[in-house]
Amino acid sequence: MRWMLDEAASVVAAPDLHHILGAAVGVPVLAVDVGERTDESERLGAILADLPIVAVAVGAGAHPAWDLACGAPGRVIDAVLASPGAAVVAAQVLRGQRRRTVADGLLVESLAYAALQGGPEYASWLAGRGHRVRRDLDEPRIRMHDHGESVEIVLDRPRLHNLIDAAMRDQLVTALQTAGADPARAIVVRANGPTFCGGGDPAEFGTVADTATAHLIRSSANVAPALVAVRERTTVEIEGPAVGAGIELAAFARHVRASAHATFRLPEVQMGLIPGAGGTVSIPARIGRQRTLEWLLSGSELDAPTALEWGLVDEVI
Repeated sequence: MRWMLDEAASVVAAPDLHHILGAAVGVPVLAVDVGERTDESERLGAILADLPIVAVAVGAGAHPAWDLACGAPGRVIDAVLASPGAAVVAAQVLRGQRRRTVADGLLVESLAYAALQGGPEYASWLAGRGHRVRRDLDEPRIRMHDHGESVEIVLDRPRLHNLIDAAMRDQLVTALQTAGADPARAIVVRANGPTFCGGGDPAEFGTVADTATAHLIRSSANVAPALVAVRERTTVEIEGPAVGAGIELAAFARHVRASAHATFRLPEVQMGLIPGAGGTVSIPARIGRQRTLEWLLSGSELDAPTALEWGLVDEVI
């Protein structure tokens, strides 16, 4: 739906508003032309923030209470309608992340991710992706180099674009914990090969028996807490593409350095999911909630200058 501000203000006063707006009643997105009326925009945005929709403000009076603000909402509306469940859940999770601790934010993200893993949009993506088998199960995924005052952690699965599977996840957690044992040493994370990280390994998507077990695994074997514990002395160097979990984890570091040829993408909503490696916590902390949601919905690829302008990275070399 797209309404003018006065029309929206009249409708939201209805006692049965939850029967009018919401993904469950077939209206997953609402765009309202708020003009320059900031006060009314704030009031209306706060009301809509309690509903299971993506609330979009159009105009100069857009307030931070809205899920996102834009001048032309057509592309946003199309993106929500293409993946309504994932889009709405992404908006709901992002709304409260600023008020949560990192641990609480990761918990909410994992629970929401688990809910979407049982949904039809993710099932449709799984059905259309084809079957993948990996044959590097016994190969190490991580290398460490001791440089005295610093420790270098290298993602080392270059043939497969440094995709993060369970083995790499566990090895990366161990490496971060080992490197973090001496609080005086700096930590540098980089990757071997032309791709920094292609995200989670698609060969493992859909392989866990049920979504409850998947959530419990994420809760006990997530890289993000290990990275957060050493974030103040960690620099991530990104060369080439950083997709999904690749940029979600990197964004936790104190300093992110990207090459001029680095690119960044969050494809999860188009898969029927939301970021599941901590991205709903780390990304908005750097670029803001509204921009994060708009980027998620678009699925677009950012270049290094744009990432620097947004604050997603701290330096381009």
